[in-house]
Amino acid sequence: MQRSFVNREQFEVMVDRVLETLPQWVIDTVDNLHVLVEDWPSRDQDPDGEGLLGLYEGVSLHDRGNEYFASLPDVITIFRLPHIRLGLDDEALAAEVRKTVLHEVAHHLGIDDDRLHELGWD
Repeated sequence: MQRSFVNREQFEVMVDRVLETLPQWVIDTVDNLHVLVEDWPSRDQDPDGEGLLGLYEGVSLHDRGNEYFASLPDVITIFRLPHIRLGLDDEALAAEVRKTVLHEVAHHLGIDDDRLHELGWD
């Protein structure tokens, strides 16, 4: 197995490919969401330094009420360098990026970590 190293542009393409293959019902459901790629999580995002691969910040569709309007977009951030540090080959890295993006999109849809674990998406 040859370790993969992808630059930021290549990593963004990997994330975009996952987003482009989301089922139509997910695309139709997603609302007020922005997806970013960053190299590392900030201290605020990962205070314990656990090496987050991705993070959803916002109010899930499940938890939005009537008072949710004119709000800033929810944000999914996918972190490049923690993925690279996993030491995976290109194929395994692409699979891990896909898993991370789907996991964070699921949070936007209102699926919590316990349910993700039950589904095998953690």
